Order: sequence, then C-alpha cells, then structure tokens
Amino acid sequence: QRVKEQTQVQQCMCGLLWRGGTEIIFFSLQGCQEGFYRTSSGKCSPCNCNGNANRCLDGSGICVDCQRNTTGQHCEQCPDGFIGDVVRGAPTFCQPCPCPLPELANFAVSCYRKSGSVRCVCKENYAGPNCERCAPGYYGNPLLIGSTCKKCDCNGNSDPNLIFEDCDEVTGQCRNCLHHTSGFKCERCAPGYYGDARFAKNCTACNCGGRMCDSQTGECLADSPEVSTDTDCCDKCIWDLTDDIRLSVLTIDESKSTLLSISTGVAAQRHLNDLNLTTTHLQVQIWMIFSKGRLVQKETTEINNRASQLVQQLNNIRDNIEEISSKSKYYAIQQELSPEEIAQKQSTAEEMLKEIKRRKPFTNQRQLADEEQNAAEELLQQIEEFHEKYNDTRSLVMDVLEQLGEQDVKLSDLEAALGEALDYVTQTEDTNRENTARLQRQEKQHEKIKAQMDEVNSTLLSATTILEGPQRVNSELSEIIKNASGFYAEIDGAKKELQEKLANLSLFDDDLVEKAMNHALNLRRLADELDGNLYGVDSNGLVQRAINASNVYENIAGYIEEADKAALLALNTTNRVTDAAVGIDTQVIYHKGKSEELLIRAMQLQRTAHDSKYISFLLSQSAYKEARERLEQAQLRTAEAVSDTTTVTQATTPMDENVRLWSQNLQDFQHNSEAYDSAVHSAGDAVKKFSEVFPQLLDKLRRVEQKAPANNISSSIQRIRELIAQTRSVASKVQVSMMFEGQSAVEVNPKINVEELKSFTSMSLYIKLPKDNPQLAASPDRFILYLGNKNAKHYIGLAIKNDNLVYIYNLGGQDVEIPLDAKPVSTWPSYFSIIKIERIGRHGKMFLTVPSLSSTAEEKFIKKGEVLGPGTLLNLEPESAVFYVGGVPPGFKLPPSLNLPGFIGCLELATLNDDVISLYNFKHIYNIDTTTSPPCARDKLAFTQSRAVSYFFDGSGYALARNIERRGKFSQVTRFDIEVRTPTDSGLILLMINGSMFFSLEMHNGFLYLRYDFGFSSGPVLLEDSMKKARINDAKFHEISIIYHNSKKMILVVDRRHIKSVDNERTAMPFTDIYIGGAPAEILHSSISSHLAGSIGFKGCMKGFQFQKKDFNLLEEPGTLGISYGCPEDSLMSRNAYFNGESFIASSQKVSLFNEFEGGFNFRTLQPSGLLFYYSEGSDVLSISMERGAVVLNASGTKIQSPDRIYNDGKTHFIITSVTPERYELTIDDKKQSKKNLVKDRAGRRPDSINKFYFGGSPLRTQQANFTGCISNAYFTRLDQEVEVEDFQKYTEKVQASLYGCPVESPPVALLHKKGKNSSKPKGNRNKKNTVPLYIPLDLQREPQCHLPTNPKATEHAYQFGGTANSRQEFAHLPKDFTQFSISLKTHSSHGMIFYISDQKETNFMALFVAHGRLIFMFNAGHQKIRIKSQEKYNDGLWHNVIFIRDKNIGRLIIDGLRVLEESFDGNANTWQVTEPLYIGGVAPGKAVKNIQINSVYSFSGCLSNLQLNGRSLPSASQTFSVTPCFEGPSEAGTYFSSEGGYVVLDESFSLGLKFEVVFEIRPRSSSGILLHGHSVNGEYLNMHMRNGQVTVKLNNGIRDFSTSVTLKQSLCDGRWHRIAVIRDANVVQLDVDSEVNHVVGPLNPRAIDHREPVFIGGVPESLLTSSLTTRNSFIGCIRNFMIDEKPVSFSKAALVSGAVSINTCPAA
Repeated sequence: QRVKEQTQVQQCMCGLLWRGGTEIIFFSLQGCQEGFYRTSSGKCSPCNCNGNANRCLDGSGICVDCQRNTTGQHCEQCPDGFIGDVVRGAPTFCQPCPCPLPELANFAVSCYRKSGSVRCVCKENYAGPNCERCAPGYYGNPLLIGSTCKKCDCNGNSDPNLIFEDCDEVTGQCRNCLHHTSGFKCERCAPGYYGDARFAKNCTACNCGGRMCDSQTGECLADSPEVSTDTDCCDKCIWDLTDDIRLSVLTIDESKSTLLSISTGVAAQRHLNDLNLTTTHLQVQIWMIFSKGRLVQKETTEINNRASQLVQQLNNIRDNIEEISSKSKYYAIQQELSPEEIAQKQSTAEEMLKEIKRRKPFTNQRQLADEEQNAAEELLQQIEEFHEKYNDTRSLVMDVLEQLGEQDVKLSDLEAALGEALDYVTQTEDTNRENTARLQRQEKQHEKIKAQMDEVNSTLLSATTILEGPQRVNSELSEIIKNASGFYAEIDGAKKELQEKLANLSLFDDDLVEKAMNHALNLRRLADELDGNLYGVDSNGLVQRAINASNVYENIAGYIEEADKAALLALNTTNRVTDAAVGIDTQVIYHKGKSEELLIRAMQLQRTAHDSKYISFLLSQSAYKEARERLEQAQLRTAEAVSDTTTVTQATTPMDENVRLWSQNLQDFQHNSEAYDSAVHSAGDAVKKFSEVFPQLLDKLRRVEQKAPANNISSSIQRIRELIAQTRSVASKVQVSMMFEGQSAVEVNPKINVEELKSFTSMSLYIKLPKDNPQLAASPDRFILYLGNKNAKHYIGLAIKNDNLVYIYNLGGQDVEIPLDAKPVSTWPSYFSIIKIERIGRHGKMFLTVPSLSSTAEEKFIKKGEVLGPGTLLNLEPESAVFYVGGVPPGFKLPPSLNLPGFIGCLELATLNDDVISLYNFKHIYNIDTTTSPPCARDKLAFTQSRAVSYFFDGSGYALARNIERRGKFSQVTRFDIEVRTPTDSGLILLMINGSMFFSLEMHNGFLYLRYDFGFSSGPVLLEDSMKKARINDAKFHEISIIYHNSKKMILVVDRRHIKSVDNERTAMPFTDIYIGGAPAEILHSSISSHLAGSIGFKGCMKGFQFQKKDFNLLEEPGTLGISYGCPEDSLMSRNAYFNGESFIASSQKVSLFNEFEGGFNFRTLQPSGLLFYYSEGSDVLSISMERGAVVLNASGTKIQSPDRIYNDGKTHFIITSVTPERYELTIDDKKQSKKNLVKDRAGRRPDSINKFYFGGSPLRTQQANFTGCISNAYFTRLDQEVEVEDFQKYTEKVQASLYGCPVESPPVALLHKKGKNSSKPKGNRNKKNTVPLYIPLDLQREPQCHLPTNPKATEHAYQFGGTANSRQEFAHLPKDFTQFSISLKTHSSHGMIFYISDQKETNFMALFVAHGRLIFMFNAGHQKIRIKSQEKYNDGLWHNVIFIRDKNIGRLIIDGLRVLEESFDGNANTWQVTEPLYIGGVAPGKAVKNIQINSVYSFSGCLSNLQLNGRSLPSASQTFSVTPCFEGPSEAGTYFSSEGGYVVLDESFSLGLKFEVVFEIRPRSSSGILLHGHSVNGEYLNMHMRNGQVTVKLNNGIRDFSTSVTLKQSLCDGRWHRIAVIRDANVVQLDVDSEVNHVVGPLNPRAIDHREPVFIGGVPESLLTSSLTTRNSFIGCIRNFMIDEKPVSFSKAALVSGAVSINTCPAA
C-alpha cells in the first residue's frame, strides 16, 4: 500500500503545478514536453521558434529542425536563396526566390523585398532584376526550365577590347568574329581564308586569283558553281570586291613596314618603354580602384535603399499631413468657421494632441473600441439592409393596394358572371330535356336508315370489287404517263444540249492539229534561235530562264495531239448519239400526243369514279336506282379504259424499251459530261487569263475541248492548262529586252484593269539606242509606245522627236507634250537607261536615269507638264484599249503627234502602276526575228534600286525549294532566315507540308503568325507576336529567323530581337520541301486551310533566304513560279487606304490650302455620308465630305455641293479641289462646280508653316462621321516638293486604317419583278413556287487568337429584326416618286410591322405588316383606308417574296408571284404625299398607333432582305436600332453585339454611382472592345474594356485616372462563357475575371457626388470617349446574365438599343 501511494505522488508531481505569465513550470521525471525546454533553473519554458519548429535545446532554447525553409537560432531567418512572407519581423514560412522562377529555375544568391517587389542578388552568370537573363559573356535562357547560363566560347577570336566574349545572349552564337574567322563559335576561317582558327589562329588569305581554296591547306580549288559544301558560294562580283580589299590590306602592310623602318632613336625607344611600364602600373591601380569602387557602389546602393525607405516614410507622413489639412479646410467650409475660430480650434487640438502623447497608450481600450466598432458597423449594415427592404416594401404598398382594388372589381365582375352562368345552366337543362326527346325520335329513324344502308353497302361492295380492276389499270397508266413525261423532259433537255454541242462541233477545223503543231514548232524554232543568239551575252542567267520557259510549247503540242485523238473518238460517239436522238425524238413526239390524250381521259375517268364512290355513301333508299345506273355507266367506261390501256401498252412497249436504253446511255453520257464540265470549270480562271496572252492558241484549244466530252481527255486538257498557266506567269516576269529594227511591233497584254489607270498612270521601261545606225541617222524621230483607245482619243505615248525624248498624253482634249530637253538623245550612252513616265490627274512627269558602269553614280533628269483644259481622267475602254510597243501593226492609225517611224534599238518593259510587265507577255508580235535581231543584254544590278539581289512576289507566284537538306541537314538547332519587305497586311511567307503535318509562317494584320503541327498528340501549336513587338508591313526590310532548338522549342526572332518562343513535344521536323511567298491553290485549299490565318500569297520583296545558314537562289529552283528579280519601289508604295468608319490617317507637312492650292483623290464607298478630308488653319476649315450620297466641299463657310447624289454606288470616283484667290472649284469625274472666294485677304498666313491634314476622318469633333470606304491616288500641291502621289505609308498617324486592299463590295444588283396576273392555283402549290434570291454567306474570318469567327454564318444582305419593341432601320433618303415596293421575309411570329411610311400627321400612310400570321397591305386614299389581306398564313419560317403596289387607283399585293390580291379605290393619287423617314422592321416609339392595331405596331420578329423601291435597291440605312445580320444555325439566350457596331443604353433605374457591383458573362468573338461605359457631365467616367484579351477597368473620379487589369492564362476569346465582376466602393475598385482578382486604390475625392448618368453596354458613341481611352471599337460577341447590385438587367427594357444588337438571341458557338 505504501508503494502504491508513492507512485501516485510521483505521478501527481509530473502534472501542472503552477502557471504564471508565459512561463509554465513542469516537473517530470523524464524532461519537458515537446515545444518546451528546460532552463538552467530547471523550469520548462516554451520554445521561441516562431511556429517553425517543435523542439529546442535545453539550457539555450536554440531551435532544432526548423521547418518551412527557415533557419536561425529561433527559425527567424530565411536561408540564402529564399525569401520570407513578410517584410518585417520573423517569417511564418520561406519560399525559394522567384529569380526568375521559384524552385525550378532559381539563380539567385539571395533576394529581398523593396517597394513592394522582390529584388534578386544574382549568381555570377546571371543578370536582371529577377535573374531572367544571362550576364554579359554568357548565353542561355534562364526562363526556360532546365536551361542555365553558359560562358560564351568564341575561341579567342572576338574583340579583345571587350571584357567578355561577345555572343548572342540566347543562342550563344558569336558576334563580330575577328582575325578572318567565322562560324557559330568563330571556329573556322572565313570564306577566302585558310588555316587554324582555334589554336594557331593563323587564318591567311587565299592566293588563288579570286577563286576559292581549301579551308585548311590553302590549296586552290577548281572553278565550279559550288566550290565546297562547307563554304558559301558568292557571285563573281563579291570575289572581285574581296580581291580589291586584299590588295588594299597589302598596301597598308607595306606602308606600315615603311613607317616602322624609320629610325626614331634610342631615347625615343627608351621613353616608349617607360610609358609602357607606367601604363602597366596604372592599369593595376585602376583594377584596384575598380574593386574598391564596386564595394563603394554596393555600400552606396544599401544607403540609397535605406534613404528610399526613409523618403517613402516621409512621403507617407506628408500625405497624411496634406489629407489632414484638406479635411480641416473642408470641415471649416462645411461649418462656416471664421479664421479666428479655426486658429482657436487648431490650438485646442494641439493641446489635446500633447495631452494624448503624455498619456499611456490605450491598448486594451483600443482593442475593445475596435471590437465595438466592428459590431456597430455590422449592426449598421444590417439596419441599412433592413431599411432598404423596408423602403422597397413601402414603395410596393400602393401597388399592392391598387392591385387589390383591381382584384375586388374583378371579383365583383366574377360574381355577376356567375349569376349569369346560373341562368344559362337553367336554360341549358331545359334545352337538354328537349334534346333528349328529339334524340329518342332520331334513334328510331336511325335504325330504319341503318337497315337501308346495309343494303346499299352490299351493293357498294360489289361495285368496289368491279372498280378494283380499272383502278389498278389506272394506277399503272398514271405511272406510265409519269415515266413518259419524265423521259420526255429528259429527252427535251438533252436534245437542246446535244444541239448546242453539235453546233459547237460544226466549228471543227479539219487542219486544227496541223496548225497547232506548226505553231508549236515555230515557237520552238524561235526559242532555239533565241538560245543560240543570247548564250554569250546572258550575264545574269535571266534570258536563259526565259528560253527554258518557252520549252512549254513542246509539251503543249504533244498534249494537243493526244487531245485530238480523243476528240475524234468523242466526235464519232457524239454523231452516233445524235442520230439515235433524232430517231427517238420523232417517236417521242408522236407518243407524247397519245400519252396526253390518254392522260386527259384517265383523269376524267378517275374523277368520275371518285365522284361515284362519294355519292354512293350518301345514297338513301329512295336514290338507289340512280346510283345503280351510274355504277353501270362506270363499268362501261372502265371496260373502255381497259381496252384503251391495252392498246396504249402495246404501242408504248417498244417505245418504253427504247427510252429506257437511251436514258441509260444518256445518264452515262451526262455523268461523263458533268465530270468533263467540272474539269473545264476548275481550270476556267487559268484559261481566261491565258486567253489574254495567247488568244489564237486558246481558241484552238477550246475547239478541241468541245469535241471531247469523254473522261479520257480531261487529264490531258488539265495538264495543258497547267502548262499554259506556267507559261503565262513566266512570260509576265521575263526580264529580257527585244530588238526592234524599225518595222517591228509588239502588242502587249497590260494585265491591269483600265479603271485603275483613270486617275493615275505610271510606267517604267529600259531603253538602249544603237550607235552609228544609218537608218536612225537618216530619220532620228521615232515612235516608242502607245497605250490608249483605238480611236486615238485618251492615250499616253512616248516618242523621240527633235533629238528629245517626248512624253505625250491626251485626256480627251489637246495633246500634252513633255520634251526632256535637258538630256538630248544623241548624248545618251550605248547601254541601257531607265525611263519612267507618270500622270496624276492632269499633271504629267517624266524621269530619265542614266547609270554609270564604272561607278555607282547616276545621272537623273526630270521634266513635268500639265493639261490646260478641263480633262483629268484617262478614260480607256476595255474593248478598245491597245498597248503597242516599238511600232504598230499595218492598218492602225496613230494620232498625229505619235505618227512616226518605228523604233530602232532595244526595249524592255518594267512596271505599269504596281504590276511587273514584260514584252514577252504579248498578244501579237509583228516582224520580230531573233535570228537577225537578237535582244540586248542588260546588267540587272546597274541601277541603285536593284543592286541588292532580291525577288519580287506579286501575290500570285511562289518559290519552291525541293529537298532542302541538300544544302544543310535538320539538326539539334534548325534555322530558317529570310528578309521581307512589304506594305500589305497579310500574306504567306513560309510553308512546309507532309500529309497532315505542316509548318506555316504568315503575316497577319502586319504581325507574324506561326502555326505548326509535327504530329503532336495535343494538336497544332501557335506562336504569334501577340505583344505586337515587331510590325512587318512598314515597307522596310525585316530579317526574320525561325530557330527550332532540340526538336522541342520554337523561337521567333525579328531583326535580331527575340520576339517569342514556345515549347512542344520533342519531335523532329518531318519535311523535305518548302514553299516561299505562296503555294499552289490545291495546297492552300487542302485540309490545312483551317489552320492558316489566310490563303493570300505574299506581295512584296524577299531576299536572303537561308536554311541552316545556306543561301538559296530562288529563281534557279525548278519549282519556282511567277516571281522576278528586283524590288520595284512603286510596288511598295501605299497609294490606297481603307477606312472602317472609326479610322483616319494624318500627316504634318508644309501646306497652305487657303492660298494657291490644288488636290485630288479617288474614293469608293457604299455609305451615303462620311468625312473624306479635313484641314484647318486657325478658325478656317477646309473639308470634303459625303452627305446623303452627294460630295460637299466646305471652305471657310463657302459650301459647294454636287448636284448628283449617286456617289455611294460602290464605284471609283475622282475628286479635284482647287482654291484660288478668286474661286473655289470642286470637280468630280470631270464635272465641275465653283463659287467665288469671298475671303481674299489672307496676308497673315504663313505659306511655309507646317500644318496637319486628315484623310478618312478626324479625331476632332466634327459634324460628319468618319468615312467608310477607300481613298487612293491622292495628291496636292505642297510647298516643299513637286506634285506626286501620296504614299500613305509615310504618314505619321495611322489609326485603324488598312493601307492595302479595298474590301468595298460592288453595288447590289436590283431584282427585276414581273407584274403577275390573278392566279387561281391551289394553296398546296404555294411553297413549291417559293423562290428566294441567292444569298452568299458572310465572311467567316476570325482573329488568330479567337476560336469563333468574327461574324457567325449569316445570309448576306438579310437582316434580323426583333428583340425590342422598336427594332428597326430608318432610311432618310428616298426617291421623289415611288409606287412599287418589294421585299423578302421569313418569320415565325404572328404579328409585327414590316414597312411603314407616312406624313408628319400620319394622315397619309402606307404599311405592310403581319397580323395573325397573315400579310396585310394597308394605305389611305384620302379619308378612305384600303386594306388588302392574304388568306393564307406566311409565318412558316420560309422565305417569301412580297411585292406591294399603290398605283393611281388600285392597290395590289403579290406574294411569291402566285397570289395576286387587288383592290381599287376612288380619289386622286396625286394628293398622296409622305415624308421621310421610311421605317423597315418596326417604327419609332409612338408611331403608327393611329392607323395600325397595337400588336402589329411592334417590331417584326424575323429576317428581311432585298428591299427595293421601283425595282432599285435602297442605299444603306441612315439609322439602325437593334438590327443584326440574319444568322443561320442554332441560337441561345443572350444579347449579341455584331461586328457592325452598336450599344445598349440602360433605363434610368440602373446607374453606376460611388458604390455598386456589376456581374455579367461574356463570350467574345474579338479580343478587343468596350464592355461597359458610364460618363458624367463633369468629366468623371468609368470604362471597362478588353484589349488583346486583357480586361481593364479605368476610372476618373474628378481627381485623376486610375485603373486595374486582369489577364487570364487562357484566352478570353476561346469560345466559352467567362464571368466578369466589378465592385466599386468610393475610390477602391476590384475586378474579378473567372476568379482571377485584381484591385486598385485611387485618390479619395472628398467632394464626390453620386451621379445617376446613363450606362452604355457593348459600345459607346465616339463623342463620349476621352483621348486617354485607347480602345474605342465596340464589343463583338454575346453578353448574358447581366446584374447590377444583384438585380437582373433586362436589355429588352433598355432606354435605347442602337446599331447591330440582337436582344435575347445569341448565335450558338
């Protein structure tokens, strides 16, 4: 028992004995518990490890096993390379430094926080704020997981003056290899040198006379095109330059040795040695100072950091003082205190502050006060919520009382109705009793009738048995008739087709093949002669390639011979088919008549039998005899029908067999014909283009095709056409001259639309005159070229007259002659010079450039002139325009100024406007004999603009390098390099394909877009310049490099700057061939087309294409098609600009438009209004604009307007504006208007000042909206240069304008409606005759980063109405007299307004609307209302064409051309007048209720299209409200904002004040656009927008702008719904996008006022946007579930829906 008591005592002593403060005393037989340590006094104290360890050492309390990456005696520090979670104090945990990435890529020695961001102390090899790049002398990519920075290794051949070796910081490739070395690491001697570059470093120049030598031994190699696989091949001119440089180096070495040989004396040498020792000593001291400087710099940095923290604290104190000061002033103003009172209160406050400082801190009281404050705030919030609910409930009391009153009235009405119902029930009971008695009597009669009916039924049964036979015969007869009718229709259609083919075959030329063979042999002979004559003078290899192109004719001859054999076989087959068809046709005509007679009789018989059967059911006993007689007659007729059927069957059996066999043959023949026609159609474009070049050959080819409907010739014809297309492309690019002997001529195919030559014409050509030519000496005046109409009106020409080159042009009046007298022709050199002639409007100009073969100098001459008359346009007629060079054919009459002998010498065409042209792209040649007159050779690099070897792509050609591994192998680092220069927005640069695997590099909207798939399991990979780092389409050369590293990383480099890189699965490139600048159409439209941003060929210049640093000569590649040497500057100008209604371009130059000024430009648009040009000097403004289809010039208040309003027709028009001190003139398409200049005193103007002008719109607030359409070929007189076409590429401001292409549609074609007649066709035929115009789907182009296309699939020119009660289009410009209207519609709705127009009082009106599914045409005739209503319903969801006419005294409604409803009326129609606007799809609020029932006044819900007045389409609507394109496919709930632009304005019950929460969902189709905007009158605003996938909220609260943004990891434009929430509380704004949250705290405005201003959704008018808001375009896509302060927002109840917005309906993804 004693032992047991002792054990209990011991156990009790191990427990808790005393607690005091933070120390707990434990007594234990085995030590302190975990988390405590034993002190020297024996007590157990808790470990102080900041929560990062559970054990510490007894005695010292030092923590053991620190967790969460902490260290130190008390786990209060972070080890090197880690950073804590707090700025001050002990961290709760430490994480690896994000330098640049935590854990995975941490290259920091340590890191720390400063000013809210992490600063890294990097290891030796790394640099940057986050160690994200390699230090100088190292290379690698620290951002790439697994990559490190390695030291540059250039084998000691880099610049010795640099501290580190210089190499690329990403790839490690050495830059600036010295000592005549080259290579990735400067590891080999440069081309032209030999030796050991790595160890001996003795690279020595080759001594081989300009040829290559062995890179190691120096042994000279044989002269061959490819010297070695390890060295680059260079042109001879490069090696000549290398020799010159080497000779210069030798000369320098000799001079150096001569200087060294001069004795400078022993003293000078000793002095030099002393200087060297001094320099060495100073260098050692500099290094010591440098190391001390680094220590000082480090200490300075630390001091600077502490000072920055101190400054930050002082700034915070200053801000607090300012805030207290501003609040004191604010409260002083509010309390209306005097200065004395303010001073008194301030002193009192200071005393109180001193008293507070003397007192002890109220820590506990402060904690209690804070808790009470929090509780009070929660209570206040609950009270506010209850108060808000109480207010809401109180506001509903009156509504509830009113509704209760209404219910009381309704209950009273119900009580009265129940009384009436009771009376009706009593009456009904009486009636039922009477009906019961009647029913009993009728049942007795029914029994009698039933007995009689049994007898009749037995009779009918026997009649039915008898009729079964005729009915069966009748059914067979109907089937025979149907088959016969079908066969006849097929025969009739085939007969017409065969007759057409027979007529075509009659054109067969018996000696066609012989002529074609002779023609091909002749061409081959000419090519052989050209080959022989030019073999010795082909300095650039271009002539030889042109000769090779002509070898195509040999293939053409072979295929024509093969085609002729097949054609003869097809001809014989066709003749046999024709004979058979004629015989069958005769039989069918006869049997058709018999069949029609039989059909009529059978139909009568069938109708009679049906009537008999129907009447039999209604027979009673008294009519039984009459029924029996009819049955007997039916039996007789049935017997006759059987007999007739037997006769017809016997007659038609052989016919049926013949028809069956012939139909089978015809179907087989038609099948082959369709395949043949498909092949012909697929090659149609190529043949059409070739027909312009070689019309004779094409005509013969077409005759061969017409003979050959069989399949076996399709492939031959297709091959011929491919060869023709290649020949045409080569011909247009042949840069070879032709020799003219005075009697020669070439008719050239200019390959350009004559409309493009109207206002602007530019042509360049090369010319060489022979020396000592007796013919030229006897008659020096010579004709050179003529481009114009055959009637010698409207032309341009070139000639030599009076020893001068003369440029002549005629614009319908007098000739303009511009002689170049500064350089007489007799002084020209005996080699090629270049001539350029140009005309813009009435201004002409000629350039002559004479190169020097011995130097780079050039002589340039220029001469200008202008038309003195009114003409400004070169009106060439497409059917009459000709282009003759060197001479003209016999019989052609030149104008007198050009009627000269033919040219003697060599000519070569270069460009016409933007296109490359050639003499070898000819229609006809006359007296060209290459045997006696070989072409002259021209040095292609003689001129400045073409000295660098480059290639020109016109968008239709491409280069193809096959088996690229012949020059280099795919390896660990695979590289492609190319330089491009272009002004265009989009184009294909590189493309490789292998089955479904591909690699494409494109330019999209001016930036690079790379997409590839090497068979990855995750699908294609996208790499694009999403940050817009490098714009490519600025008409400058850009060097593009694609690097594929380790078969898993793609790197994009532009101009030696890293743009972007992306990782993929480790896969090697699986390609052998590469397309450059384009690809064949069958590839661009293959399965990879969905992965391309576009299928547009590249237009511009390329040079320097390399694979693995190996050069390719693209013109020597056998697969290259349609490209040429050189880079013509004219093709790189941006003479055209497209404006989308929100864009403009601007430039600042020396102009003064109010002195002497002339300017002009082309424009093209479909919009009736818009600002074309804007210029201002002070308060004076000169503008040119479109107003309702007219052109208006406004100059300082003087307005000139064109009389016509036809200029928004989609065609090109030319404007010229002239300002003189006397008059203002406006000329449009040579139609002039003018007014006097009332402001003549402009002495104060500065004629040399620089002013800004705008095209397409203006950022300033003007009365006109910005222009939508194209402007091109602009010019105006400027003070600093001659008149020339404006290059929009050089303009300093370009806002949303495209400088290439003109996507303006052609004007819509009006549908012609024929006046129908009254129709009595049955209702069942209505849908069968329902014809709708053919519609084309809208462009489904999409942004590269977007999953959905910008525009959903929709019907073009069709518009969707509905969603709001007043969805509509308004047309403000109408013709004066109109009587006939037409429109196409489809709907499921039972009511809605389609068309409405009236006068202001709505006394006179006209309307077309839907009521109960029926169409109603309604109008007034005086006080009488005429109403024409359809009997059928048309809300079946199908398209219907409707024509409605209000003529003199009749109204007519025509539906689908079948139903014609008319109604006449009395009165004089001339008194019927209406005014604008015309409403389509709905009316403005309050309209039409006077004349139309309310249900039909609301907006039409459906699609409308093809509105026409008097057979002509209307221009674009002046205003649009909630109207979108008519989308096809499924839809879902939501509001859709179309690409045409629009917005929703919420009603006044919703506003954004100082405190709100907005939540909604979006599914964008574009990466940029305005989502929400609120704006107050005092300039405060809130704007939420997307920009390149980033969501931003920007505010101005009267103090300044502040904003916050969220960028998701995935794209917002991925086709999914995304949730966005914005919460504002005074100056704090939080943005939440798919749970990614960011916020901003702006400045506090003490005078903020809670405004209630309108809220715009999806867009906003331009006038409300400030200049600081860069995103100005509307949102494109869907929005749903929009809520403000947890209240749903219904867009259908919005205050305004403007533009293309579809309420409650959104196209499904």
